[in-house]
Amino acid sequence: MKFGDILVVLAVIAIVIMIIIPIPLGALDVLLSFNISLALLILVIAMYTQEALQFSIFPSILLLTTLFRLALNITTTRYILSSGNAGSLIDTFGNFVMQGNAIVGFIVFLIIIIVQFMVITKGSERVSEVAARFTLDAMPGKQMAIDADLNAGLIDDREARDRRKKIQREADFYGAMDGASKFVKGDAIAGIIITVINIIAGFIIGMAMGGMDFSTALQKYTLLTVGDGLASQIPSLLISTATGIVVTRAASEGNLGSDLIKQLFNQPKVMFIISGVVFAMGAFTPLPTFPFLLIAAAFLSLGMNLRKALVKAEMEAVINPVEEAVEEKRNPENVMPLLNVDPIELEFGYGIIPLADSNQGGDLFDRLVMIRRQCALELGIIVPMIRLRDNIQLEPNQYIIKIKGVEISSGAIMFDHYLAMNPGMAGEELEGIDTQEPAFGLPAKWINEQEREKAEIYGYTVVDPPSIIATHLTEIVKRNAHELLGRQEVKKLIDNVKETSPALVEELIPSQLSIGDVQKVLKNLLKEGVSIRNMVTILETLADYSGMTRDTDMLTEYARQGLARVISKQFIQQQPAKVITLDQQLEQRIIESIQQTERGNYISIDPDIVQNIMSNLTRQIQKFVSLGEQPIVITAPIVRLYFKRLTEQLTSDLVVLSYNEVDPSVEIESIGMVSI
Repeated sequence: MKFGDILVVLAVIAIVIMIIIPIPLGALDVLLSFNISLALLILVIAMYTQEALQFSIFPSILLLTTLFRLALNITTTRYILSSGNAGSLIDTFGNFVMQGNAIVGFIVFLIIIIVQFMVITKGSERVSEVAARFTLDAMPGKQMAIDADLNAGLIDDREARDRRKKIQREADFYGAMDGASKFVKGDAIAGIIITVINIIAGFIIGMAMGGMDFSTALQKYTLLTVGDGLASQIPSLLISTATGIVVTRAASEGNLGSDLIKQLFNQPKVMFIISGVVFAMGAFTPLPTFPFLLIAAAFLSLGMNLRKALVKAEMEAVINPVEEAVEEKRNPENVMPLLNVDPIELEFGYGIIPLADSNQGGDLFDRLVMIRRQCALELGIIVPMIRLRDNIQLEPNQYIIKIKGVEISSGAIMFDHYLAMNPGMAGEELEGIDTQEPAFGLPAKWINEQEREKAEIYGYTVVDPPSIIATHLTEIVKRNAHELLGRQEVKKLIDNVKETSPALVEELIPSQLSIGDVQKVLKNLLKEGVSIRNMVTILETLADYSGMTRDTDMLTEYARQGLARVISKQFIQQQPAKVITLDQQLEQRIIESIQQTERGNYISIDPDIVQNIMSNLTRQIQKFVSLGEQPIVITAPIVRLYFKRLTEQLTSDLVVLSYNEVDPSVEIESIGMVSI
């Protein structure tokens, strides 16, 4: 096999030379035998092929085998017309196979040609043509399906590329088969023409040059010609059959033989019906009795065996899960899967199962896909697969949300009820059960179907139970996005950028920063709710400033400044933006309190001063809340990070921006100041 490619090239060249240069008569028998063996090999491979692409070289094989048969036809024609002898193999076909009867042999040869040309080749050609057309038409839909699976996280980039490549190869294969089937069709036509030429020319040569009488010349050259035709057309028929098998393989999970047995003989009821019909035909009609009764008995036996096998399989299907569960617990190696922790889990009571079961009309799975898409658009992260798991220990209407195996939040729903929330504009009261919206903790009411229309007229926001769970899960994912961003997810984000900006990634990673350093920066951004979707800007900023510092906290501040327009649009909804500023003395005190260490920087301020700062900040926040405004604190760039860390003692949701993070086009109005 080391020099296999060279041997193939030499073989193709030898076929072309064989058309021109005569070969020894002994070698002709070997080549004709090899032609039959090669056709059998191709037929068997086609039958054991599970899908067409496993035999993707088949169109080229059709060309080479057709050329090989034509070369053999030309060689045998040369020997038949020149010496009246074309070797023992053709002589055997002419005498033994046809029993020396030229007319019978010629008729058999014509039938083989008609079957091959009009039935198999014609059908294969049509199937190839339609398959090529439909495969090409279906490519856009298949591409969209791959993109949808990729966006939903069901497949990764590598699998998506493999599937796209497979679709392209299928289109190329069926297109090539559409053209290659013309080779077989042309070979059949050439076989008829060559046969007619050999008979007429042989008859003339035998009488004019060989001194034979009419009957002797006709008998001899007809036998040789038909023997030659059978020797070449039988392999051609085998390859035509293989062509039909390859192009008609569709929706298959095994080879042709196993699929044939499974799909024809898998229903006992059908076997019993066939047995009864065949028995009636043999017993009550003039048809031969013995063959029909024998076949009826065979179908009856087959049906009984199939029914026994099905009953046995059903019993094993019930027993096996119990035995497997017991064996699973006994197997010490199966402790390892218990160590795996799912990034996100949604556990729910048995009453919520219908919401997750698509067969019962539940659409919770579809909502999970939308959650992952929404987080990708808003935060720029790839949310890991969300594991759904029923928990019998929970209340029927209860659910809990876990992040990395730890419960983060929980909630409960009321079936056949809706959650109505007052956005502040609804004046009328509703009859219902008071509760709290689980995602944001807002006051709400559980109302029934009769109150729903009234609530919508009054201006309430009304949501159904699946939407409550989906909204709650979305908020939990957003709040904990920084915990879900691991190194593997960061690697995928960087690889995505590398496809469009390879120079940027090659400059930054790993020469300046590692994937772990980039992960820390991205986690810092996500922790404060900043979207990392604009990865190109973030990586360009890191590449610009990583030569100055390797402190990931400082690099995060530079990245935030690079995302000034994004941050301004995300947190500032109206202009002029009403903000809280810091007193100059407070900023100076924070700067003086910064302590630098090898592991990073932190501030050290007297606890009493911190208490005064927090009290002052609380009053300012309450003023904003009373005005219906979102509290936003703006500080000097060097102070922002440390003041944000101080405020985390009070609340983690407070937006703290620096002046460099606000777009120059945004107007700022200070309506409060925090001082010492």
